[in-house]
Parts: sequence; C-alpha cells; structure tokens
Amino acid sequence: MSNVLPGKVRQIGYVVTDLDDTIASWLTMGVGPWFVIRNLPQRVTYRGAPCEVKLSLALANSGDLQIELIQQLDDTPSVFTEFLGGSGTGGFHQLAYWADDFDSAMANLAETGWPLVWSGGEGEGVRFAYFEPPTGAAIIEIMELTESSAGMAAYVRAQAADWDGSDPVRELGG
Repeated sequence: MSNVLPGKVRQIGYVVTDLDDTIASWLTMGVGPWFVIRNLPQRVTYRGAPCEVKLSLALANSGDLQIELIQQLDDTPSVFTEFLGGSGTGGFHQLAYWADDFDSAMANLAETGWPLVWSGGEGEGVRFAYFEPPTGAAIIEIMELTESSAGMAAYVRAQAADWDGSDPVRELGG
C-alpha cells in the first residue's frame, strides 16, 4: 500500500490530565516557549454524533516538530476521555499531518477503511479529522493547512528556534 497520508508527521499530540504540570515537565527538557489557549469550546462530530467539549491546548516546537498538549476540561465522552480511560494518566495520543488539500487527504483516507472518529472545524477556518489507524498511534490527525494555520505553525517554530528560556508560557486568546 502506498502512503495515504499527506507528507510528513508535523506534530505529535499528547492527552494530559494537568496542562500546567505537563508544560513544566517539557520545560525541564528545554522545549518551549509554550503557546496556551484555555477553555476552548470545540464542537465536533464524535463517532458520527454531534459533540461539544471544552479543552485547553498548548503548542511548542522542538526543531521542525510541533508538540501539542490537550487537556479536556469536562467529562463529555470524547476521543480524549476514551484514551484517558485506557491509560488513566494520559500520554502520547496522535500523529498529525498537515494537508494543503484537505479534501483529497480525506478521500485518500476514506479508502483505507480506518474509522473516522473525531472531526470538526467546518466553517471555523481550519478543518481537522482524527482516524484510528491499525498501528503507529492511537490516532492519526489530518489538519487543513490554511494561511492562518500555516502562519501560526511558522510563528511557534520561529519562537522556539530563537528561544532564550524567558517567558516560557504565553497565553493566547481570551
């Protein structure tokens, strides 16, 4: 089978139970600065049904690889609560690919037969979809690469490249 995924892994995602403690751990490994969005409502489709959760997210880079930390702030059943139910403590959850042509990437993945378990972003600027692959990670994420998402990724990467250790946590939004 040829590669059905769009390009390289661009991001690794971790589901965490305490965002701030997890950021502190990554900072001790020299990864930062972290860009944090708190109390983000997310409306998605979860296993075919509408779902709304509240999340806090953090992004940082180590070289070209972006790291995302995800903490769900409520108990709504989701891909994140499923994962925590199995691990209890969180951990590595997903490999993310960024697609210039999201529709084409989705068509390629539809042919794999991998279950589509989480999707959203329609009409909100950046579409995303989570699939359950047979191996490699609990989840494969496909994120639409738009001018906005590409700009944010470039900004986070540039901030990490020149980071001197100061201002390690930078709050975004709200």
